[in-house]
Amino acid sequence: MTEELVSITLGTVEIALTPPLDQPWRDLAATPTHHQTAAHPNSKWVFRGGSPGQHIQASTLTQRLSTAFSSRAARLGTLHELTKLAPVAIIAEALGYSAATIDRHAIDSSANYAQYVSALKSAISR
Repeated sequence: MTEELVSITLGTVEIALTPPLDQPWRDLAATPTHHQTAAHPNSKWVFRGGSPGQHIQASTLTQRLSTAFSSRAARLGTLHELTKLAPVAIIAEALGYSAATIDRHAIDSSANYAQYVSALKSAISR
């Protein structure tokens, strides 16, 4: 985190957070509650683990977050929304899904780009 940019790293992917998503992270950095235990007096981790200086395991974080929301529902909802914004092939390649899977989400979300392109082509040729 810098004065201008807040970023988080999930696995090997670094994600820049823009306002308003950056503010909770800035607040946490300003008043780190994870420094209040003797086992973690100098921990730099936001999600501390069970051992001093170690981050939380992905499986433990998943278990804790599952009580707050359904990651499956969030993932499927996100895929539905993405299919409204970009062509199926681009989404599939970018996220590592098969085109058929993303196409099913596009159909379910009523975002069929083939129909859109066809309608646009017809409108232009008039």
